[in-house]
Amino acid sequence: MLISRRSLIASGLASALPAGVSYGAERPIRIGVLNDPGGPFADIGGVGSVVAARLAVEDIGGTVAGRAIEVLQGDHQNKPDVASAVARQWIDQDGVDIILDGASSACGLAIQHVCREKNKFFIAAGSGTSDLTNKFCAPYGMQFSFDTFAQARSLGTALTKAGGSTWFFITADYAFGHALERDATRFVKEAGGKVLGSVRHPLGTMDFSSVILQAQTSGAQVIGLANAAVDTQNTIKQANEFALIQQGLTLAALIMMDVDIGSIGLPLAQNLKIASPFYWDRTDATRAWTERFMKTKSKPPTMLHAGVYSAALHYLKGVKAAGTTDTAAVNGWMRSHPVVDMNNDSSPIRSDGRLMCPMYIYQAKKPSESRGPFDLLQQTTIIDAQNSFRPAGESECTLLRS
Repeated sequence: MLISRRSLIASGLASALPAGVSYGAERPIRIGVLNDPGGPFADIGGVGSVVAARLAVEDIGGTVAGRAIEVLQGDHQNKPDVASAVARQWIDQDGVDIILDGASSACGLAIQHVCREKNKFFIAAGSGTSDLTNKFCAPYGMQFSFDTFAQARSLGTALTKAGGSTWFFITADYAFGHALERDATRFVKEAGGKVLGSVRHPLGTMDFSSVILQAQTSGAQVIGLANAAVDTQNTIKQANEFALIQQGLTLAALIMMDVDIGSIGLPLAQNLKIASPFYWDRTDATRAWTERFMKTKSKPPTMLHAGVYSAALHYLKGVKAAGTTDTAAVNGWMRSHPVVDMNNDSSPIRSDGRLMCPMYIYQAKKPSESRGPFDLLQQTTIIDAQNSFRPAGESECTLLRS
């Protein structure tokens, strides 16, 4: 039965991380979800990514080649050194075969570095920096959700060509924010616009008043929000208190998800445009999968959750086809077969690890248009992968030329 907007339900989830477990020849296949279950990225990734990975395990049948499958969750506290330490312990001591998600981009880059050293898979869903598949690409690294290049290209170009010719950025002061501002700046300029300046803030900032005042006095027509999750929500809420929209300024949230819009409410978000490779209400298949997801979680899945599901399922299909968890063998199958699942009809993985999936532009509905608490977005545009992600010819990734 397909999901109804009026029938979304929830229950709880408990997830534990075993430490120092021992295993024999028939040890379980272990999938590690390493992210931020209790901080600013908890709603968009967090425990929901574990739920998504477990749905992939369910869809492969619970076992592969006669071996059980376990999903582990780790908390890196948004600290790259912690992310590296957990990744090393998982691979060296706990027999983890693949690490998923990543959350903050700095942590994702740290995890990918460890996985490159250990010849293990890391597939990013929450780590948005496009550098993961560009200058820091890895033989067994992949990116299965959004990235900063695609977000900046779609929204930066569209808003500038629509008349927002001068920009000022409010940027999260870590790898993800820096990459997003850099990429958006490029496309604003290519579309004929100018960037008048930027200001950076730490992850988890609560008071954006001084930041918003700098943006307000810059004279820019568009305030580009190069941050994410709770930081973006708080920026928009406080920008409303300063009446930026009423003054004719445009807020461009370069990374925003439906869960963020639900948190701030449609009255503040109406008409805001976002770009995403996934929305729960896009097709019958995404609605049916969302119904399963929401037997455990109280909110619909985000594009990060969908990315983790796609990554886990494609990996397990590769293990099944190869008959082994050998990284090179599974990698060969994964990269030579398109991703097919509830959200991907036939999306190939490029040599740099970039999943070449369509991007969709959505507009937040007016409160009067919404038929329920999760009916938030209306699709306006489909952008094919070739016109969304970084062209292969512009990439610094040596894997594209090997």
